[in-house]
Amino acid sequence: MRYKRKKNYWQQDIRRRDYLLAVLTGSFVILVFSYLFYGTCLCAILLAPYLVYFLKSWEKQWIEKRKNVFQLQFKEAVQSLATALNVGYSVENAMREALKDLQVIYKKDELIVREFRYMVRQLDVNVTMEKVLQEFSQRTGEEDVQTFVTVFVMAKRSGGDMIAIIQDTVMQMSGKIEVKREIDTILAAKRYELKVMSAVPYLIIAYMSFSFPEFMSCLYGNLIGIGVMTICLSVYMGACALGEKLIHIEV
Repeated sequence: MRYKRKKNYWQQDIRRRDYLLAVLTGSFVILVFSYLFYGTCLCAILLAPYLVYFLKSWEKQWIEKRKNVFQLQFKEAVQSLATALNVGYSVENAMREALKDLQVIYKKDELIVREFRYMVRQLDVNVTMEKVLQEFSQRTGEEDVQTFVTVFVMAKRSGGDMIAIIQDTVMQMSGKIEVKREIDTILAAKRYELKVMSAVPYLIIAYMSFSFPEFMSCLYGNLIGIGVMTICLSVYMGACALGEKLIHIEV
């Protein structure tokens, strides 16, 4: 089954082999569903639409991890920018110095390094700082970036204390990241419990199928059995989706 997608900013770094691995994993899960709930792998054809849901869920988790990493990287970038401004660099040169610091800390293919390298190139061809930052904000769509750029551009135009503004932004981002870490720590055990509970139905059905095949045979190969197992599968998937929503808290 071919999965068509329109890449956004955060999907651009997902490699083809990552998608291939996700497709193989999703296909395996569908085969397991088909065999355990219907007694045959042929029903995997009917369950194929689940692969789209699986890939979307996988993409969402991948993007969320990517955004968390970028949030930390952006905080470091803003801190480097503040340090450069504090020693007397102009805003444009401070951006160049921040890029040098980021290249020391991160690999050259990291998203934050690529973004700052691109913005420095724009500055080199006389694009205004305001336009460079606003385009950066539009590309990422991140709240922290948008807030920083809005305040930074207003301070630059009005002659405000940009160093103090940047330091205040760094403190706010640090507080937000710390709160998110605390929430993740608290929910870590719940996420593990959800994974265990999600695997329990598989194990029970597999145990019953292999240990007492004659007991389970009445659920396979007839309309009533197929209907019962379809209801069970729907309830199971709904419970898993609800569990994911309950343990997902946005900061």
